Amino acid sequence: MDKLHENLADLGTGCSLPISLEVIGERWCFMILRASFNGVKHFEDFLSEIGIARNILANRLTRLVEAGIMSRRPCDHDKRKVEYRLTDKGADLLPTIVSIRQWGEKWETGVPSNPVLADAKDRQPINAISIRAHDDRVLGLEDLCWIDEDEMRDHASNASSDRQDLNVRHLKEINEPTAA
Repeated sequence: MDKLHENLADLGTGCSLPISLEVIGERWCFMILRASFNGVKHFEDFLSEIGIARNILANRLTRLVEAGIMSRRPCDHDKRKVEYRLTDKGADLLPTIVSIRQWGEKWETGVPSNPVLADAKDRQPINAISIRAHDDRVLGLEDLCWIDEDEMRDHASNASSDRQDLNVRHLKEINEPTAA
């Protein structure tokens, strides 16, 4: 059962969540990313748009650049100005930002955000971010389980499509009350 439980004490190499949170898991980083997804590129514009202190903004932008989430370069039209842009690594955070926004709309504010994020092709609002199976089914907590990586790899090398023999730990069971 130990293999079917994340090592929650491991803050380094075993889990990518703590490592990711070191880079972006702080309010101002999310606010800078949100501003970037809204087209803000210049230091002074970040200051005025999100109401952040100058020293905190400088620190967070430096961290985001060092992490490869944003790039820093001179502006094309004015070489005296610096421009911050999302890298591909930073752009990959869009589903995370949207998912947190949608969670807040549902559970905190109860109100859809304005402006509405829509599909550029047909101008329709996007669907809720979801967890999807390999066949594109939407999955909920009751549909998910932990499987040990080594066991999954060993099973894949056997070229068997039957996965019923894999040792799993269902997330729905983790969330159920325990008998005292």
